[in-house]
Amino acid sequence: MSEQEKDQKNAEPQVETVEEQQAAAAAEAEAVEPTAEEKLADVEAELAKVKKALAEADVRAQAEVQNVRKRAERDVQHARKFALEKFAGDLLSVADNLERGLAALDADDDALKGAREGIELTLKSLLDAFARYNIEQINPADEPFNPELHEAMTMVPVPNMDPNSVIEVLEKGYQLNGRLIRPARVVVSKAP
Repeated sequence: MSEQEKDQKNAEPQVETVEEQQAAAAAEAEAVEPTAEEKLADVEAELAKVKKALAEADVRAQAEVQNVRKRAERDVQHARKFALEKFAGDLLSVADNLERGLAALDADDDALKGAREGIELTLKSLLDAFARYNIEQINPADEPFNPELHEAMTMVPVPNMDPNSVIEVLEKGYQLNGRLIRPARVVVSKAP
């Protein structure tokens, strides 16, 4: 057979019966297109996945809302609790100056007795106002040195005291609701 004859034979369509064509079409349709039950099962599985993802997202969103609410409440509480911090810090110098004024006045001089009493009463009212707003004085005389509350200005060798004890308070410290506003400035003993 020549090449030309072979090409013609291959080019001629092969005739199939109608039944063969229908069977081939049905097989092709089954292979390509899933049945309605399969489609429904696939859609239900996808729906279950989406429902699960939405439930997880809802739980996360609710937790995030609760965290934001708690954080905001905590921030508001801190703002109320420590709103006076800057103002109190500015008033500490007034208390220090009143204490220095009392120390400078001679306690035995009768001419200065009225001034001394006036300064004492003014200092007492200021400290009472501090107490009303939870501003506490830190006066660590004769206590062990605590670096969280005290600032050591100098160390002095003292033979009859334990090392790291406060021997003199140069400036008292203050706390507002347990938060340090200013550390106590102190002189600390060291071993000779």
